[in-house]
Amino acid sequence: MRTLWIFPGQGGQRPGMLKDVPQDLKLKVKELTGMELTDDGVAYQDSIQIQLGILILQLFNVRQLTQIKEKPEVVAGHSLGIFGAAVAAGVLSEDDAIKIVFLRSTKMKEAYPVGYGMGAIVGLTRKEVTALVKQVNAPDIYVSNQNSELQTALSGSLDGINKVLDLAKENGAQKALILKVPNPSHSPLMQSAADALKEAFKTIELHRPTCTYLTNYNGHAVHTVDEIKKDMINNLIYPVYWDTMMSVASELGIDTTVELEPGHAFTRLIHTKFPDLRNITMSEMGIDDTEFLLKKWRKIND
Repeated sequence: MRTLWIFPGQGGQRPGMLKDVPQDLKLKVKELTGMELTDDGVAYQDSIQIQLGILILQLFNVRQLTQIKEKPEVVAGHSLGIFGAAVAAGVLSEDDAIKIVFLRSTKMKEAYPVGYGMGAIVGLTRKEVTALVKQVNAPDIYVSNQNSELQTALSGSLDGINKVLDLAKENGAQKALILKVPNPSHSPLMQSAADALKEAFKTIELHRPTCTYLTNYNGHAVHTVDEIKKDMINNLIYPVYWDTMMSVASELGIDTTVELEPGHAFTRLIHTKFPDLRNITMSEMGIDDTEFLLKKWRKIND
């Protein structure tokens, strides 16, 4: 059995999602960053609270999976999720992940505190979305993440994004909406944050990965510290090619996916593209059920 662990980014956060997270992880955040996570609706309007909250939720999930003696053959993080993926791959420590995500989220918020964000269009190709962006001809709008062949994200000014979304609806899009991401991530607008991360990583000790890591910026499978470091530093200025990442995972012989919390959006995308894969979403089942299924499937494979 070959398992892919999936780490979502922003968008699936919800009040109360940290209720089962151990106190020591919450205290780590307070000690390392000075931030107290309140885990409520007000907090999750703030990109720093969102990113730190999702990170420690995923660190908790990694601990749970490790305790039942599970380890991934491949890890894939979407945007923010790359840091949880790097921890699962043994590249980054929990403490350093928390410090880096705090820096990342702080610099993102400082760069564009208001009036910027992300949108998503479902039902049009990337080429069609690109044409609509050119038609609007507004500054600070970029075609960004490619989550599936017909699901494309936009990053930039909310005024400009809303104009593109209106055009997308007129041109037959199934969905066109603003995402719950308060920053223009995965666009050149995030260069200052990438520069800060590059500087910070000069003092971070990284370790050789224990499994295959799929990069956001081109979807490739990599196995070296330098390649993973490049992805973590430049993640914010390049689109996430999730569709390519999942095609590469399939080529690597993955037959089982485990989506860590929060949410289940990527399990749905994978099931649509690769319906024969076995899927677990940790937001929908406890660790006991997760352990039962993984052991059952592994026994069948053996």
